[in-house]
Amino acid sequence: MAKVEITRFLFEEIQKRFKGGAHEIIDLLESLEANPHKGKILTQISGILIKELRHNNFRFYFIVDGNKIKAIEEKELVNLLIKFIAMSDKKDQQKTIEQIKNFLRTFGREAFKRE
Repeated sequence: MAKVEITRFLFEEIQKRFKGGAHEIIDLLESLEANPHKGKILTQISGILIKELRHNNFRFYFIVDGNKIKAIEEKELVNLLIKFIAMSDKKDQQKTIEQIKNFLRTFGREAFKRE
């Protein structure tokens, strides 16, 4: 089972934008704990996969350690960390992906270490 983290900024954005339906979105994001291979792979930067989950017209972007996914067995997924970091609608999709890629290129995997 994987561990899902949602950044504070994204959590607040989901609550603001979806109001009463925010719990449905959070449930969708947390569904990755049981099925961490869910989502479309967009790109890989420094061993970190950038993936997306779609809900209606919105995309939720998350990162996972691509090396861990390939190197571990399902029983060991407890150590896998999935961190949701951004969301966009269709028109801002490419801009958001480029921002994530630039951040990863600049700061690397250290920027997403657990505290």
